[in-house]
Amino acid sequence: MYQRSPFVLITAFALISFFGIAQNGVISKDSLEILHRQTFDYIHAQDYSSAIASSNYLIHVAEKQNDNLYTSLGYTRLGSTYLSMRDTVNSLQYYLKALEYAEKTEQDTFVSGVYNDIGNMIMETDGNLQKAIENFQKSLELNRKGGRNEKGLLANYINIAWTHIELKEPEKAFKYLDKVSKIIEKDSVHPLYPINTNILLGRYYLQKQDFKKSIELLSTEAKIAEDLGFLNEAITAQKHLSRAYEANGDLDAAITSLKKERELDERVQEKIRTQEVRETNARFKVDEYQRDVEIAKTKEAYADSLAEKSKERSTVFTILSCVLLVGLVIIFMLFKNRKNYLISLNNKNKELEIAKDKAELLSKSKTQFFSTISHELRTPLYGVIGLSSILMEDEKLGAHKDDLKSLKFSADYLLALINDVLTLNKADENGITLEKTNFSLGKLLKNITSSFAYRLEQNKNILNLHIAGNVPDKLIGDSVRLSQILMNLVGNAVKFNESGTIDVKIEVEKINKNGTYSLKFLVIDDGIGIPKEKQTSIFEEFTQVENRNYNYQGTGLGLPIVKKLLALHNSEVLLESEEGKGSTFSFIIDYELATANEKEADIEEIKTPLNAFENMRILIVDDNKINQKVTQKILETRHFKCTLADDGAQAIDRVKNNHYNLVLMDVHMPNVDGIEATIAIRKFNKNIPIIALTAVEVDEMRKKIMDSGMNDIILKPYDVSQFLTTILRHLSVKYMEV
Repeated sequence: MYQRSPFVLITAFALISFFGIAQNGVISKDSLEILHRQTFDYIHAQDYSSAIASSNYLIHVAEKQNDNLYTSLGYTRLGSTYLSMRDTVNSLQYYLKALEYAEKTEQDTFVSGVYNDIGNMIMETDGNLQKAIENFQKSLELNRKGGRNEKGLLANYINIAWTHIELKEPEKAFKYLDKVSKIIEKDSVHPLYPINTNILLGRYYLQKQDFKKSIELLSTEAKIAEDLGFLNEAITAQKHLSRAYEANGDLDAAITSLKKERELDERVQEKIRTQEVRETNARFKVDEYQRDVEIAKTKEAYADSLAEKSKERSTVFTILSCVLLVGLVIIFMLFKNRKNYLISLNNKNKELEIAKDKAELLSKSKTQFFSTISHELRTPLYGVIGLSSILMEDEKLGAHKDDLKSLKFSADYLLALINDVLTLNKADENGITLEKTNFSLGKLLKNITSSFAYRLEQNKNILNLHIAGNVPDKLIGDSVRLSQILMNLVGNAVKFNESGTIDVKIEVEKINKNGTYSLKFLVIDDGIGIPKEKQTSIFEEFTQVENRNYNYQGTGLGLPIVKKLLALHNSEVLLESEEGKGSTFSFIIDYELATANEKEADIEEIKTPLNAFENMRILIVDDNKINQKVTQKILETRHFKCTLADDGAQAIDRVKNNHYNLVLMDVHMPNVDGIEATIAIRKFNKNIPIIALTAVEVDEMRKKIMDSGMNDIILKPYDVSQFLTTILRHLSVKYMEV
């Protein structure tokens, strides 16, 4: 459990004392400015608890002195602090308070700065570009009104231009970019100004389809930004440079830029991971600090209340000895106080309701964030995993086979990490329900074993599979969750073991009266083992066993996920381990038997020969050009004939005017998405198989996808063999119907 720091308690009581000083005396402008700069330094040093304390003190003192400027600055610093901690709800709330006090100062350039902060905050979090540009325009107007010279308007011009580019309004953006270019030619400015300006010009020419100029500008600025250490700008340049190369038809250069973008992004992500640890610690400190301040205030209020009541008693006794009437007045006042207490209690209840609504809103925002990030991460992974799978099959690249294995392993590892984070989030939100489908235990274990081939080879480990003879193969249950549990346990055993042996054993614990089988699963390794004092904490999130002789990397999410998934099965994971002598993880899950008449859900073999599909035509609908090419190459190597469509509107037109045996339909596309396109196609073609391609969690979209008329779903990025099996399953049905 997190222990409350004595320093935080001292800080809390010290602030209460400061508040008392501010009430009795006047703080000079110089002192306010020092306090303001100190707050800025705390934010820069990522000491967020001190930044919040200092900001609140600045606001308190400035409000007492009716100093609107420093009150606004205090709220601005609070907005910056919470934005740094990624608490966007509180950040926006404090920025709006800052704007309220800034407008009272009637200082145009100062108010302009707050509007600019709000615009930037919206751009970073909300994504409402129209709202962002309204704030940037207000900032620009106020700066002009306040007499700022052209150089002082640079930030406004670039922000407005950037927003117009995001809105795909290149001509409006160019008007501001031209002004910025002229200012930069005349005056010396910070290097970020020309870098961002030229990146925006590169995007402008990309939208104007002048690909040569776009490539020239973006490639130059990508190198300059990287050389100067501006990695985020370099990533942005490489991202749009890849699109420019792709639009110009140079796919090799586009892929090279994408790789460079990934390389730079990994460097940034490494910094972000370190930053997130500091931010998490800061949040804990902020929460503790806020609680301690409330405790300190309560104690002070209680002490004041006691003193006040003592004073009241003395007065009452004095007055009662003189006049009985005063006693009646005191009784009246007590009733009045009781009424005030009731009003106060009612207000507190309302505040609690507001806090509850706010918490629910944050929960919805978190769910939306994970849904969006799932799509945004899985979409590029589709290209990486697909291309690496294709290249591994190319005999000409035999010399690079190990490199390609490493590439695919890294992409698969990243995909598994994304799935772990999403699973953990859904478990915390009670968003996981167990499915009941037929599956083959043998095939499931075979797939799990083969997926660890590369990691086993790296660590020189041996994986043995032991299935007792009385264990049934065909079962009914949630095979996906069982696979996740075993993948995490086996993955841990492989990672924390070198030149060792891992045994996976499955045996029948008992046969229940209702006919279900209680199967016991054991994952045994002879690796480093787990110390007794760590055997409880390893099931907590982000916790790993540390060993001075080894350097193991990971998130520490595997075992918490196992624990949560087993809880859904009304089961638990048991651990037996001794440091230096390996570990045994075991659990028991009940499964029903699948009868011979029930069709197995996860068909893996299609009896129809592949050459029967040589003349089959497939329409690939995807707005991502690279993903189009990956899918096309996978299918064409199997002799399918492929046609491409960039969005739902093109797909509708092609199906209406051509014959296709099957459609692969991306769900998320601009203009007309996959759902809308499928509904339109089903109005004139009821029979053509349509399979959804989506990078969003299937649980969130399954009903909507299937209700639209689609026949099946493939989650990107996919395993090539499962991808082909799904396609052949639907083609074979149509083939046998002919």
